[in-house]
Amino acid sequence: MSEELVSRLDVIETQPLAERAESYLRLHEEFTRTLEQAPE
Repeated sequence: MSEELVSRLDVIETQPLAERAESYLRLHEEFTRTLEQAPE
């Protein structure tokens, strides 16, 4: 896992539950976009 991702996850885990859920959703959306753009 990259240091950047670990840092982001550390920050997300300190947030209240509702904010944490939104942050994980945004992270998931970023991963999805990245995977969809990757060559097959």
